[in-house]
Amino acid sequence: MLPPCKVIWHCILRVWHHGSALQPCKCPICRRFITLLIPADAAVQERQDTGASQVFENIEKYNRNFGGGPSSIIQRLRDLPFFMRRLLRELIDPQRSLLPLVLRARIFFAMAVSAIYVLSPVDILPEGVFGFVGLLDDLIVLLVVILHLATIYRSVLLYRHGGS
Repeated sequence: MLPPCKVIWHCILRVWHHGSALQPCKCPICRRFITLLIPADAAVQERQDTGASQVFENIEKYNRNFGGGPSSIIQRLRDLPFFMRRLLRELIDPQRSLLPLVLRARIFFAMAVSAIYVLSPVDILPEGVFGFVGLLDDLIVLLVVILHLATIYRSVLLYRHGGS
């Protein structure tokens, strides 16, 4: 018998095979398109099991087909908490991290530069002169950096789990 996480993937993949193979299947709860399937860390360790290896091959095929497609800014904002949680977990735990050193350096550099920009008194629109609008530009810069980091991490996950 497959563990619950593999049963969920197996179910989603069966829905995908049953419906149109040309478009991603929809989440049964929120009805959004599922564009990337990411196995849990515990499931990845059981990859040698024959039943599990077939599920992983199907996941990689699904990710190759639908993982790299363009997504709207709304979809990226919805995915942001998931990707940032996983990214921070991977950055904090050195035993778990599979990120190359160059990507880790790029992520830390982007975080440091954005923190310096937000905390420094030198801004494109200073808060002292423009008030709330000056604070708004700090928040926009921070949002752009966070979206950029989530996009980098999404591409890493896509490459790691069968994307092109």
